[in-house]
Amino acid sequence: MKKIICAICLFTLLITSCKNETKNNGKLNVVTTTSMITDLVKNIGGDAINLEGLMGSGVDPHLYKASEGDVSKLVDADIIFYNGLHLEGKLVEVFEQMSSATKRPIALADALDKKGLIGSDYFASNYDPHVWFDISYFKQFAQKVTQVLAEQDPDNASIYKQNEVAYLKALDKLQNDVVGVVEALPAEKRILVTAHDAFNYFGEAYQFKVVGLQGLSTATEAGVQDVQKLASFIIENKIKAIFVESSVPRRTIEALQEAVKSKGHNVTIGGTLFSDALGNEGTAEGTYLGMFRYNVKTIVSALQ
Repeated sequence: MKKIICAICLFTLLITSCKNETKNNGKLNVVTTTSMITDLVKNIGGDAINLEGLMGSGVDPHLYKASEGDVSKLVDADIIFYNGLHLEGKLVEVFEQMSSATKRPIALADALDKKGLIGSDYFASNYDPHVWFDISYFKQFAQKVTQVLAEQDPDNASIYKQNEVAYLKALDKLQNDVVGVVEALPAEKRILVTAHDAFNYFGEAYQFKVVGLQGLSTATEAGVQDVQKLASFIIENKIKAIFVESSVPRRTIEALQEAVKSKGHNVTIGGTLFSDALGNEGTAEGTYLGMFRYNVKTIVSALQ
């Protein structure tokens, strides 16, 4: 909490007294939060923008706190894109402070129709924020990013639109490919058990029952009763594999595996899924398209 307060105080100081140290190459300075959004904006903005992402591979946005360096980047940005729906919970205070100053950070989830979102009591927004696991929602993110960039930089609007068209085609192909892979898995085997409940939108899109050990937010801890209850569920449903997440400590799923074993049964760890962050930069999983393909292949292969 102290770090957040310090970040807000620093922001106030910077906004009133610091010199602008942004890149003077005539391009928009854009800052993003999660790695999924960073990859999206990179695809739309391309070389026409200066882009900096706050969160890298394996970073949990639920627990992420703004550093002094982050606040400086936010102050110097022309545009800030974030997920919203209280995913970046620890950054909310900073964004609220900025909204009353020189710029309004843009929550991409505000572009979505709330009627289609999954409800959640874990977040102040009352919605599950993991909307990028529904590709149709990520397409709407792309459209919003294009709109904002074009409005702020009309000279390059045609570039942004051209990039948007190409990226939407890639997302269309991703949707079709995922359906083909998932159809190979019988409906009764489509039960996805993970470290926390990040895959509900994926479950709705592809008819998976999704169960997360920690609930929707990694800020909540799973208790012994939660572990034992889920272990019984795994045994009753003859689930072959459960999954670690790249941004959640492995020990939570290993404890679940041990609980199943203590009851005289076995369940394998089917692999590591990318949930709240992409993989390492430079790898296929370091892009949204590659991450999604990797996750689907890992899930289907382990549960077959």
